Amino acid sequence: MAKRRIHRKRTPVGAAPGTLVVDPASSPTKIDFFRYDSQDLVEKHATSVEALGKAVGGRGVTWINVNGLADIALIEQVGELLGLHRLALEDVVNVHQRPKVEEFDDHLFIVIRMLPNSTASETEQVSMFLGKEYVLTFQEKPGDAFESVRQRLRQHKGSIRSLGADYLAYALLDAAIDGYFPALERRGEDIEHLEDLVVAQPNQNLVSVIHETKRDLLDLRRAVWPQREMLNALMRQEGGFIEDKTRVYLRDCYDHTIQLIDIIETYREICSSLIEIYLSSLSNRMNEIMKVLTIVATIFIPLSFIAGVYGMNFDVKASPWNMPELTWTWGYPFALGLMLSVAAGLLFIFYRRGWIGRSSRSRE
Repeated sequence: MAKRRIHRKRTPVGAAPGTLVVDPASSPTKIDFFRYDSQDLVEKHATSVEALGKAVGGRGVTWINVNGLADIALIEQVGELLGLHRLALEDVVNVHQRPKVEEFDDHLFIVIRMLPNSTASETEQVSMFLGKEYVLTFQEKPGDAFESVRQRLRQHKGSIRSLGADYLAYALLDAAIDGYFPALERRGEDIEHLEDLVVAQPNQNLVSVIHETKRDLLDLRRAVWPQREMLNALMRQEGGFIEDKTRVYLRDCYDHTIQLIDIIETYREICSSLIEIYLSSLSNRMNEIMKVLTIVATIFIPLSFIAGVYGMNFDVKASPWNMPELTWTWGYPFALGLMLSVAAGLLFIFYRRGWIGRSSRSRE
């Protein structure tokens, strides 16, 4: 069973608002950025905040991506460069936030949860700041669902390089949301396989696998469900950071989120029903076993009675009624034949009543 990561709030109790505390398990901090317009594209790795400041002040839209949250000093410098609120930076390093959107004077703060790839079982937090001419993203660790956006920027596909920072923010949100679909498809295939195993070969190991799948789906539900509220708030945002033509695309993201919620809820119901199917399969197998044992016992009851009667060994010389069969030449074959006839008669009665044989013929 996979070990779950436990989120712990590392800010001391009673600490001042905006206190940033590093997580010892955080990945090293690296900064990459794109600066682009409809004509030019610059992609670089920023070695210092000063070089980043020159990029932000340039022409067009700038996307700054910060991988890893280990360097608190560097994160604070980036925040000072762009005028980010300290409370928002505190939420950046405390990566247990639920998806949300908050509006400040000169930027929007957006939190989403993303699956790095289709095989991942845990989501990671992506903190996004949207300004008039820039988008800043913080990721917990390298690896994300944004490679398709990078390729569109490099290859000048679509209209992404002709539109503003709000469209870039939408493209990143859309990539993060669409990244859930391949993961859910894999889980759907696993659930179908579990259904076949539960019916054909129910065993105790399947119960732990089903519970693990249910827990994965619960984690996905916790990540996806609040994103619906976040997108709804983002579409209603009136601070001027989201243009009207971008709201249409955000509605598409909202629809995809609703689809994800429906799929997750459906899979959770199927997993719950698998437990019931497993218990029913065990019950049916136990009933079949008990039926066989009962039939065997029922057949041997009269046979035991016959054997017990002929095992009393009364003296036939004392009375002609004391088991004359004991003196017959064919007495022993007669007793065996009587037992065989009784057993065959009982089997015939069971067959006629459908207690044996007919269920198998019906399935065929």
